[in-house]
Amino acid sequence: MSKTQLFDLEGKIALVSGASRGIGEAIAKLLAQQGAHVIVSSRKLEGCQAVADAIIAEGGKATAIACHIGEMEHITQAFSRIRQDFGRLDILVNNAATNPQFCNVLDTDPGAFQKTVDVNIRGYFFMSVEAGKLMREHQGGSIINVASINGVSPGEFQGVYSMTKAAVINMTKVFAKECAPFGIRCNALLPGLTDTRFASALVKNDAILNAALQHIPLKRVAAPEEMAGAVLYLASDASSYTTGVSLNVDGGYLS
Repeated sequence: MSKTQLFDLEGKIALVSGASRGIGEAIAKLLAQQGAHVIVSSRKLEGCQAVADAIIAEGGKATAIACHIGEMEHITQAFSRIRQDFGRLDILVNNAATNPQFCNVLDTDPGAFQKTVDVNIRGYFFMSVEAGKLMREHQGGSIINVASINGVSPGEFQGVYSMTKAAVINMTKVFAKECAPFGIRCNALLPGLTDTRFASALVKNDAILNAALQHIPLKRVAAPEEMAGAVLYLASDASSYTTGVSLNVDGGYLS
């Protein structure tokens, strides 16, 4: 009996934003292990190049491209290069995000609000638009938006971030409906509490962590690698009839 090829990404071009560390790095490495040529992207080229080099050292294919998704011109430049160098894009993982302020919603700083919206909503939207245009030319592709359980159940002192992640969940459904005629699927991953630098304010604070664990049936924090398998499913032919879905990977938090 032969092994399934459902998760094989050989010949696919994948772009992962926020891939220099954490969940994005884990996703980039797994997609490369399955045969994709991964475009490793985040704000700073050095971090992207380090991940790309690690992928190549393990026999994979990777290219580093710096892109700050909060800056529209960066998105335009990145996709211009992707079109020039690859001529196609099969998988987009919108993972880059920001959460610059941890406070009561009444103390929200207007600058922090705008930055969060620019990256988490506008950035995801126009990354998806540009990827979708490329995918439409080849009549197929998969867009995966890394949202958050906060988009369903707002996190305390994370009001604006939670609002933007709720928008990402709805955005996922919009692209799923409107891009289906082009063979493009769009799904969302909703990670629970994960041990990353991004979540360090939560994970490294014992009081906050212990309180959070009371609501997680599995009673532990996730490793970044535990998010990557769900993304592989959504990126591959294994999920060929799955679109518009929000997949909770949260240790049972939302159950």
